[in-house]
Amino acid sequence: MPPEAPDTPPQPKIGVDEWVASHGSRREGVGGPLGQLRERIAALPLPVLFGAFGIAAALVPLFTNNGYYLQVGFDTLTYMLLALGLNVVVGFAGLLDLGYVAFFGFGAYGYGMLASAQFGIHWPTLAILPIVVAATVLLGFLVALPSRRLVGDYLAIVTLFFGQLFVTVADNGQRISLFGLTRTYNVTNGPNGIVNIDQFHLFGLHLVSLASNFYAALVFFLVVLAAVYLVSTSRTGRAWRSLREDPLAAELMGMPVNRLKLLAFAFGAGVAGLSGTLFASEHTNVFSSDFDTPLLIMVYAILILGGAGSIGGVILGALVVNVTLEVLRTPDHATWLFFTLLLATLLVKLRPWRVLVGVLAGMLAFGFAVHAIVGAVWSPGVHGSGAVTGTLGRALSHWVPLPPNPIPAGNYAFVGLVVLILVVTAVRPLWRNILLAPMLYLATFVWDARLGFEPSVTRQILIGVILIVLMNARPQGLLGETRVEIV
Repeated sequence: MPPEAPDTPPQPKIGVDEWVASHGSRREGVGGPLGQLRERIAALPLPVLFGAFGIAAALVPLFTNNGYYLQVGFDTLTYMLLALGLNVVVGFAGLLDLGYVAFFGFGAYGYGMLASAQFGIHWPTLAILPIVVAATVLLGFLVALPSRRLVGDYLAIVTLFFGQLFVTVADNGQRISLFGLTRTYNVTNGPNGIVNIDQFHLFGLHLVSLASNFYAALVFFLVVLAAVYLVSTSRTGRAWRSLREDPLAAELMGMPVNRLKLLAFAFGAGVAGLSGTLFASEHTNVFSSDFDTPLLIMVYAILILGGAGSIGGVILGALVVNVTLEVLRTPDHATWLFFTLLLATLLVKLRPWRVLVGVLAGMLAFGFAVHAIVGAVWSPGVHGSGAVTGTLGRALSHWVPLPPNPIPAGNYAFVGLVVLILVVTAVRPLWRNILLAPMLYLATFVWDARLGFEPSVTRQILIGVILIVLMNARPQGLLGETRVEIV
């Protein structure tokens, strides 16, 4: 018998950085539960995961007819749709577009003008949708034309100017003329917006209920999701990613860099315009304030949290950000999320375990000492009422001293907390562990004395904290790919 062939040594994979590919496994542990879970999920084809999400989302209206839950679901799907378009521009092509929300507003206003009493036009939905999407694609192409040779900060400044220009025009569009040569026209109705917009009529169905609008948003999202997935796996998608990594190298390899930029802008603008029509139909009104900077920050937070360049990350990022914001509307929910986040961060970051135990013990001892000192020096300083109620509030009342009016003290403590956080990040590990106890105690005081009283403001701060913590743990986002970067 001929001798057996020697084992063939493993061959390197073409186009794959093996060190980067194995980095996640080394960091999270190949045999650990998290590593095994990620490997099993990664082994599933993306269309299967997307189909599972679609089925799960379609069941939501069947299990609840609560208007609030359906509205949150509709808003979340709208954010997913917006983030999909932004993912093409930022995640695939690597272009920092800060005027993206203007395309969303353009689509919403376009639908409102063609389906309301603003101009006395009530066209059918199937006629309006292609017109608005095509107009938004053209607008994206025109915006990208002067920007195609710009990169980085310069591109961001130009697109940010375009976004603010749209808001200004929409807010003052009740008197618009052609270069002052014609009479003025009321195009956008100014700050009063366009109201009483017709809702979708699709294939004989009049979408007036929240459930029907939810299903419309789900269908729109799944169709665009399939399109983005097909484009991402195509030659154009690979070219976009090459453009993102190194525009000069992509150009030297013969790729039409400028044409790819124009295509990415136009594609993302079209998706945003389609999202705008959905928004205008469900809300039946549009105002310029709906398309300003806070919405842009929201969509970018979704994209960064999920992972720029990851299609599945868009879904996960929108669920985490929007659902978390809704949960934080309730002070009790916000309180429990705040303390859970603190504890989870300590459990993940503090090693070895004796350091974690020492920090927690030091925090408890520090709190009781501060409470005793304040009670001895100024008795009213421990009899105030904080924002935290229930069993947790009663427990904190014996540990956190609060004056009769805790809000002014909370304001000063918040400033001190920011300063202490900056100090903790700059000192050596030993001092960092020592300062963690008073820092965590001060954070508890700030929450009980100030932040817990205003959940509308606090929820924005908590989302920022969540982003900071997760970005430190996973800079590439929850589902983003690990990349080699110069730090």
